[in-house]
Amino acid sequence: MFLSLALAALLQGAPAAWAGPDDTRDALDRLGEILELRVEDGTLPKDKVSPAILVSAAPRYEETAAWFGTGAVEVLQAAFGAEGLRVCEACAAPRVIAIDGALSYTTGPAGLDELQRLDALTRGDAAPAKSAVWLDEHKGGVSIRIVELATGQVLFAQNVDPTLVEVRNTQRVYTLSEELERRARGDSLTHSFADFAVYPGQHLSWDISDQFGATNRNLSGVTLSVFDPVVGVGGHYHRVTPLYNVSVGAKVIFSLPTAAVQAVSQDGEQVEVLDPLLTAAAVVRVPFGRSNYGVVLVASTNGQVGIGISLLNMRLLPVIP
Repeated sequence: MFLSLALAALLQGAPAAWAGPDDTRDALDRLGEILELRVEDGTLPKDKVSPAILVSAAPRYEETAAWFGTGAVEVLQAAFGAEGLRVCEACAAPRVIAIDGALSYTTGPAGLDELQRLDALTRGDAAPAKSAVWLDEHKGGVSIRIVELATGQVLFAQNVDPTLVEVRNTQRVYTLSEELERRARGDSLTHSFADFAVYPGQHLSWDISDQFGATNRNLSGVTLSVFDPVVGVGGHYHRVTPLYNVSVGAKVIFSLPTAAVQAVSQDGEQVEVLDPLLTAAAVVRVPFGRSNYGVVLVASTNGQVGIGISLLNMRLLPVIP
């Protein structure tokens, strides 16, 4: 009996202890860092955001009610400057509006038109506000929304928690959705592959591929190769299979040294060449999960069969930042 009551009391108190109040300060710190980065990279240009009106800074928990509003103002002032932020206290209070001789009593959230009207009444000689900000506390972090007053465009919206888990999850889902939409349209996309097959035979090549087709599973483009042949240029085609995104294809490579020797030789003259003029190679790439690495298997008409590593859309020395 006593154990059951103690367990029930623990479970009832768990949500407040495990989420929210303890994480809000860290979430505000992360939000400040994110806003600073977005201002620096131009995603949130100050000429579209500042001056901004802070419409709402609502706490979720009693423990944070005393300081959350001040913390929100500090974060926004650090990002947009002390002169780039205005706090709208009237936005959360009942409002009486006199229009054309009629009185209108309004409660609840203010719309964009009303925000512009309130700003015009109270800003004096200052410049008109350009955006409105809603920065509220939620379970485990904070949420922010920045909207342009003139157009209603959402300039920035994000949920932020101390470890940015929600940000990473949102980015992953958005990237997947963007990729699926691009594939549905059949738009092309350029890729770069560096193949290093070194055992037992050697085949080193760099492919610049264009991804296309109704399902975007076709890759074709230009190939630059060394060792097999010695120095060559050519073309390739690959098909990406649904099985773990394994690509299967072939390359046809034109040997530049052989072409140069044959071009300067006399008619009927027997000359020794390092490679045949044309080399064909079958290539299979198996990526490691979602990483930018994979295994490559190459077999060419020069008798070279090798296995090695393939770098997918990476620089040739990926260990160097």
